[in-house]
Amino acid sequence: MKNKKLFFFLLILGLIALTVNTYAEVTKLKSIGQYAFAPVKGKISDQEAMKSIVDRYAADIKLGFDMAGYGDLYLPFLDQMKTATFSDSTWAVGDRVMWMLFRNQGKVKVTKEIEWAGKAPLEVFAVDVTKDDKIYHFIIPKPCGNIGLKNIEDAPPPPPVYNLAVTPEKANLNEPITIDMSGSKNAKGMVVDVLNAKGEKVASKTLTPESPKAQIKLDQPGEYVLKPRSLDQQDIALANTAKVSAYINVPPICKLQTSCLSCKDYVGRPIAFDASGSTDPDGEIVKAVFEITDAEGHVVDTFTKTEKPLLWEKTFLKAGVYTVTVTVFDNAGAVSPASDACRVSFEVTEKKLLWLLEAGPLMARGTYQFYGFIRGGIFYWLSPDRFSFVASAGGAVPVQGEPWKFIFLANALVNVHTGPMFIGGGLGYSSKEQNTRKSGLDVVGNIGIDVLNNWTSTGSIFFEFRSPLGSSRSFAKHHKFALGFRMVF
Repeated sequence: MKNKKLFFFLLILGLIALTVNTYAEVTKLKSIGQYAFAPVKGKISDQEAMKSIVDRYAADIKLGFDMAGYGDLYLPFLDQMKTATFSDSTWAVGDRVMWMLFRNQGKVKVTKEIEWAGKAPLEVFAVDVTKDDKIYHFIIPKPCGNIGLKNIEDAPPPPPVYNLAVTPEKANLNEPITIDMSGSKNAKGMVVDVLNAKGEKVASKTLTPESPKAQIKLDQPGEYVLKPRSLDQQDIALANTAKVSAYINVPPICKLQTSCLSCKDYVGRPIAFDASGSTDPDGEIVKAVFEITDAEGHVVDTFTKTEKPLLWEKTFLKAGVYTVTVTVFDNAGAVSPASDACRVSFEVTEKKLLWLLEAGPLMARGTYQFYGFIRGGIFYWLSPDRFSFVASAGGAVPVQGEPWKFIFLANALVNVHTGPMFIGGGLGYSSKEQNTRKSGLDVVGNIGIDVLNNWTSTGSIFFEFRSPLGSSRSFAKHHKFALGFRMVF
């Protein structure tokens, strides 16, 4: 009983092994053409005819690829066949394909692994399709147009494509320049050497796909060449350009002139500062910025000129020692370096001795007889804008005649100035108003306000009081009041 069970077990096992061996056996193909995928007369003549067959039977090819389990390869196959090169080859006796499409009774069929067992090598077209880093090698027998996948292999890694970019290509001194290899493909990295016009290396940067950018700053003007090399020190021929360069802009050179250096009596008068003589070796100057500082280094005024001529006229209202500095900018934004040619020191002085003319109505003694007076003289600044000395002389004409007489008037006054206001006093002289009176010295006081001031001339309204000096002339008969206008120029 036990022997019978063992016998049947071995019989079944043998049948299974026989069946597996039968199905695993490779199909051997001895002739071609009976089950043609694309029936032709004779054989397919050239690759253009083959491309036409692929296009005509596209739907059948899709069905066959799906049946073979390679449906995802259909679209790449169809797309690449449009531009593929079909090379002439042979299917050697004993060589196999993984599967092949054919047609039986008009229907698309697929046979698995098949071996050519004919008497001689078979003429075929060979064509490759690439997908997902794999190369699929197809053969197509010329007599029938059957499509067979011969084998699959890994595609070699694509060659590196190096791309080096520099931004900006033109920069100013010490401005950051970005070196970028992020446009490269399949590149492990590069070393970029920066060479000056003499060919001397002034900088070097290592770039990798993980860190594809780096910055450099160059402190000398001129043209630079950026030469890349691979990490193993071999030169790299760039794919996008034979030469990558950067240019460092040459900064402009400023030159400053003034209309005066010892600017004597120039308070209230314009002084010209001219930077038109400034130059730029590799561009043009588009802006000049002027700055004036006083003797303590405090900024007094600034001015920007963006149109030519690069000229500024400045009026100083206060005497002193000043320094004017100019900075020029070129069309690339470079700034002129500081130098003696960009800076001028000068002294502005105020005119101290001026002419004076004053006139107005005057009232004399108790009855206050009206006169009209006019005086001329000098005005001298003892301390600019603070203390002044006035010396004037002239006459006063009475409105009525006898017994009133022409009066000679003279003053020597010191005034204190506070802004437009002034007040002061001194001595004066006035001749007799009538024959019965006396001439003599007066104590004179005045107070006034400037109503016109352009720093080279001043117009003031003032009130004047005159009182006799000494006992020989009484206050009642000899005091006077005047309201006048004083012009200093």
